[in-house]
Amino acid sequence: MNINIKATNMELTGAISDYVNKRLASIEKFAKEHELSGHVEVEKTTNHHKQGDVFKAEFDINLKGENFFTVSEKDDLYAAIDDAKEEISRMIISQKDRKQTLFKRGAASVKKMLKGISKRNPFTSKY
Repeated sequence: MNINIKATNMELTGAISDYVNKRLASIEKFAKEHELSGHVEVEKTTNHHKQGDVFKAEFDINLKGENFFTVSEKDDLYAAIDDAKEEISRMIISQKDRKQTLFKRGAASVKKMLKGISKRNPFTSKY
């Protein structure tokens, strides 16, 4: 796991770094044999339309050659990190399910074509 953590407008403490690494450890199970790499940026922003401090967490993860990016803004830094982690894991699971579905659909189409049930060519989508 190769993750770069950057803090903007605040100090990057060991506690924040450990918390981010702990949250990303659960995403590492999707990487199996591949390397998980990316950038995490936590920052403290002051938006004019919001009262008080607003914390922002940006995750940019590269997994198996695909990029996943999410941003979360919350009043609490740890809540923003948790929200961004949940969004990244949802995106990774969705992409994995999509690939499996498309593979199974294509395999079923080829099987029908080989049995002679369907004359549709799955590679060209023509009859």
